[in-house]
Amino acid sequence: MPVTAGSTMDPDATRARVLDAAARLFYERSLAAVGMREVATASNASPLTIYRYFESKEGLAAAVVRERSDRIHAWLEAGLADIPAGRERVLALFDLLTRWFAEQGFRGCAVINYAADSRGGQTVHEITRRHLARYRQLLERLLTEAGVSAPGPPARQLLLLIEGATVVTQIDGDGAAGADARAAAEALLDAAGRPQRR
Repeated sequence: MPVTAGSTMDPDATRARVLDAAARLFYERSLAAVGMREVATASNASPLTIYRYFESKEGLAAAVVRERSDRIHAWLEAGLADIPAGRERVLALFDLLTRWFAEQGFRGCAVINYAADSRGGQTVHEITRRHLARYRQLLERLLTEAGVSAPGPPARQLLLLIEGATVVTQIDGDGAAGADARAAAEALLDAAGRPQRR
């Protein structure tokens, strides 16, 4: 789209606009269902400009999902910041996610949707693995703060609860999966806090 006479082009603002429009469209309708021309129209940017910033639709999708992953993890950290370290802080993570599941327009995790939509590839695996690794790191830290001496295995198990509840909620549209995952997390924390039998 041409720049209005007398105005200047702000590359950062244009890039942010494209990312926002693409994120919304990809999340609402899927990566496969949205074309670059539609992203261009929604972001008030030319297709040429989008290709200059992102090179391809795949490059745009990767940038969108990296940014979304960063947002998710920043949101989780902010939501947990005022809760004292310990068991309740671990469970508060599930409360945050349950509130997210209840939001109007919830269509699952954008990062996992991206992995399903794009059918693999090196970039997809790198982005999704990094996203899940950050979840595990957060969970390990929360479990360590809660006094769990070997946080690795329960962190992986809690991640399975999180991702499972996210997918079930996306498919069923039933908010009960979040509460069920929280209850399972409580049982897991109880087991992780008990001394191992020899």
